[in-house]
Amino acid sequence: MTDRQRHAAGSAVSLLILDVFRLNGRLLAEGDRLVADLGLTSARWQVLGAIALAPTPQPVAWIARSMGLYRQGVQRIANELAEEGFVAFADNPHHRRAKLVTLTAKGRSACVTADRLQKPWVNALGKGLSAGDLATTRRVLTILRERLDETAPAEA
Repeated sequence: MTDRQRHAAGSAVSLLILDVFRLNGRLLAEGDRLVADLGLTSARWQVLGAIALAPTPQPVAWIARSMGLYRQGVQRIANELAEEGFVAFADNPHHRRAKLVTLTAKGRSACVTADRLQKPWVNALGKGLSAGDLATTRRVLTILRERLDETAPAEA
């Protein structure tokens, strides 16, 4: 498909997607480096953060849905985090098999330390960028994600 077959916004979205892919790769590499000494990877940090930010303990399927990820991948990471003592599984009064994932003291400590490490890094990334431009960028990315969510097939 050539650019002549895309309208202007379609071409811009295509270029944005390529930039997001490149950015994602760099963010994962930097995240891995930032939290390696904590026994985490970017993927583990992401799941741990989602668990920490949830208002109440949630089953893996809910965590995965909130992250836009597949349940199986999040389950694998949650199992690894449990094996290493970052999280624990608790009985779910609403579903016998779907255990709730909770942070342990080790998991809470890792989240606090990761947050402390992340602050100067993210401040350096944001230096010279306006909060307004970043808010606009976030709105555009949110709209694109919501449109993708609307057309995504249900997880099997």
